[in-house]
Amino acid sequence: MRKFDLECRYFSHFIFYNMKSMLYLVGAGPGDPELITLKAIRILESADVVLYDALANESLLQHCRPTAIKEFVGKRYGCHALSQIEINDRIIMYAASHKTVVRLKGGDPFVFGRAQEEIEAARLAGITVEIVPGISSAIAVPASKMIPLTCRGINESFWVTTGTTQSGEISADIKLAAQSSATVVILMAMSKLEGIMEIFAQYGKSETPVAIIQDGTTDKEKMVSGTVRDIAYRAQYAGLSNPAIIVVGEVVRLAGAIHIAAAQKQPSDNFQTGMVKSSGINH
Repeated sequence: MRKFDLECRYFSHFIFYNMKSMLYLVGAGPGDPELITLKAIRILESADVVLYDALANESLLQHCRPTAIKEFVGKRYGCHALSQIEINDRIIMYAASHKTVVRLKGGDPFVFGRAQEEIEAARLAGITVEIVPGISSAIAVPASKMIPLTCRGINESFWVTTGTTQSGEISADIKLAAQSSATVVILMAMSKLEGIMEIFAQYGKSETPVAIIQDGTTDKEKMVSGTVRDIAYRAQYAGLSNPAIIVVGEVVRLAGAIHIAAAQKQPSDNFQTGMVKSSGINH
């Protein structure tokens, strides 16, 4: 929506407005309810209204006052409770009658969180906005499985990219990322997994390790690893779907090495047919 259209849409709210209202865009972290900042908890404790999305752990709502309004406004691939414009409208509506409105977003609000659209809508309606950064799943989920995104001597950078664009096509950045030596972290990509892996294969990456972690850092977590050549089959066989993090790069091998080293310090029953039970890594 153009800025002019937004101004027209929200101008009518100005004369009704509680000018002391605050909108906090709060990062809920990657899924584990303990992976949230102290500031985020403090804001939740003082919130009058909390609008939370599908990737925010609902147990975080326990930090809210019993009198707080808690409303699900989640969006996931193929299933939107509310459109982005409708979410913006809810923010404006609640801020007109409540002092503290929290928009609780999975991960970090500024990493594929559509935060800017909500900031613009709020500011046009005269609402003060503050960002409370969160732990991004793009970094935390691989780390929780002992996958470092950078490692001296292996890679010098990492990419975080979406798998699909607003039009539903594979992002053109995937092709650029596939040509680099960087670790590539791909979000919102399970519906395009096979096509994305074909792009990596076209650039000589067929044997590059890949890990996919679904529902990372939660008790529903599932992980499959393989290579660019076979990961789509492995993911399908394991029944993986969104929300999932895809990690492509040589650093994925380090997770297996770390688990093996740890297992070697344990009794021999930690091994079974050449696989470490606790690792979730296929060798």
